[in-house]
This record gives sequence, C-alpha cells and structure tokens, in this order.
Amino acid sequence: MRLLPVILAAASLCLVGCLTLPVSGSTEDGSERFYGTATGYLSGGGTITLESTKGAKIEGTFVYINRRQGEGTFRCADGRTGPFTFVSTGSYGTGTGRLGNQYFTFTFGE
Repeated sequence: MRLLPVILAAASLCLVGCLTLPVSGSTEDGSERFYGTATGYLSGGGTITLESTKGAKIEGTFVYINRRQGEGTFRCADGRTGPFTFVSTGSYGTGTGRLGNQYFTFTFGE
C-alpha cells in the first residue's frame, strides 16, 4: 500500500509537468503505418512510443531546439534507427524523418 502514494504523486507531476498526445504516421511509400503517443516535459525534452502495423516496437527521444521546433532519434526493436524533426503549436504538430532506409511523416496532437 505504500506504493500507491508514490504512483499518485508521479501521476500528478505528469499532469502539471508534461503533455501526452497521440501520434500517427506512415512511411513515404505507405507500406507501414505507426500509432502511439508522445510525451513532452517542461524541461524541453520528451519521449515517443510507437507500434507499426507490421508489429515493430519503436521508441524515441526528442528535444525542442526552440519554442516551435524539435528533433530526435527513433530506435526500433528490429534494429532500425533514424533521426526526425518536427514543428509544433504546442498541442498539434507535424514531422518527418528516416527509419532505416525509409522516409516517413507523422502528426501528433488533435
């Protein structure tokens, strides 16, 4: 029962210190789609977790380089990696990048 207060405290910190938004995207040729979430923190960094329609598990980290633009790197469980960039209004954004040898685009937010 002592774990419950710790979990509640962590959840409340995220409520005031982070923003989690839905993410969706696809490879340039449309052969693979991605769905998941991105969480941005007040520190200017964040994480992104995706799963593809082909079953690939993808994780990434990002940082804002100014108020509206950011960059990061994806790493897939199947060994693919790649950089990405994005622009954001705060609650919505778009991005592009590479995953292995494929280009992809994505959107986040609502």
